[in-house]
Amino acid sequence: MAETPGTRALKAKGVEFTLHPYDYDPRAEAVGLAAALALNLDPALTLKTLMVEVDGKPACCVIPSDRQLSMKKVAAAFGAKSAAMMPPAKAEKLTGYKVGGIGPFGQRRPIPTAIEATATTAPRVWINAGQRGLLLGIAPTHALMTIPAIAAPLVA
Repeated sequence: MAETPGTRALKAKGVEFTLHPYDYDPRAEAVGLAAALALNLDPALTLKTLMVEVDGKPACCVIPSDRQLSMKKVAAAFGAKSAAMMPPAKAEKLTGYKVGGIGPFGQRRPIPTAIEATATTAPRVWINAGQRGLLLGIAPTHALMTIPAIAAPLVA
């Protein structure tokens, strides 16, 4: 499996992680749920990365694949008045990753990031490694420190 900017960023910081390739289905309605199913992982611990705009500025949210973002909670987490999903083309240009393969690690430039608080209490979570069909397993505490990110309530 090829290295990604995300895996290189984690290696450069000495962060331990494991790689979990799976068969990516571009037709899947919910990529995170499809990944959890393919790898026989708990959807609550298989996290999806969503790019948003808070008061017009980019931000990154990492939440369980079986949950939906609450834009009200996203705005509150970043101290903003409003939040909206970022258009896919803009998310790809900003992060350097393709939709379905966006991860919070190794993005083109640092972007404020929040991880759903309930997911940060698990010993291990699975997050996109920066390539369609590739997740990485990581301790949430390491993810929070590496990005750096905040833990906040983000889901509806």
